[in-house]
Amino acid sequence: MSDLTSFPINAVWPAAHPERIQLYSLPTPNGVKVSIMLEELGLPYEPHLVDIGKDESKLPEFVALNPNGKIPAIVDPDGPDGKPIGLFESGAILLYLAEKTGRFIPADAAGRWETIQWLFFQMAGIGPMFGQVGFFHKFAGREYEDKRPLQRYVAESKRLLGVLDKRLEGREWIVGDEYTIADIATLGWVNNLVTFYGARELVGFDEYSHVIAWLERGMSRPAVQRGLKIPARA
Repeated sequence: MSDLTSFPINAVWPAAHPERIQLYSLPTPNGVKVSIMLEELGLPYEPHLVDIGKDESKLPEFVALNPNGKIPAIVDPDGPDGKPIGLFESGAILLYLAEKTGRFIPADAAGRWETIQWLFFQMAGIGPMFGQVGFFHKFAGREYEDKRPLQRYVAESKRLLGVLDKRLEGREWIVGDEYTIADIATLGWVNNLVTFYGARELVGFDEYSHVIAWLERGMSRPAVQRGLKIPARA
């Protein structure tokens, strides 16, 4: 039996199955990256809902695992050298799981780095920019009289969609014929932009035909559909 008592987070979200990967998350665009990956891999894991609306990610027990106080985070009881490891940052977790299993990242060095650069493209561009569009279009930011911030983030989101659309021309997936962590990282954000954020018309999404076709392919994957709902909201 794996012993996770050295991780303070276990006191608030106790593991019923400590031999499994423990996922601490919420089904947000960042959170679902990891749940989708775990579903795709078929690894045994135990999801724990961290309610950011109640500031649960700011609890000392959670911050002990992720000093940045953000979801998602994991504890793998079977980490490097068989020792437990805790990880935060969705991109780092995707890389860790890909390398742990040898899946969803090319084995050759050139393909591996090509995948990593597009993973970083999501982390540094698509995630932050689409998130700002969501804030200024759907949430409290919509009440701001000054619309220049929204216009700035909409313009940048359109540019990023254009980059992605050009990249997907003639390709099934972002890195070519192979579905990778670059796709897993990006699917939730693009889907969220046009569904939950309601920004389809705002960003002119229908102009990006290659992105639309890619999104449809990704959303048709059973593991993606399952991962988008994990952990189940209360």
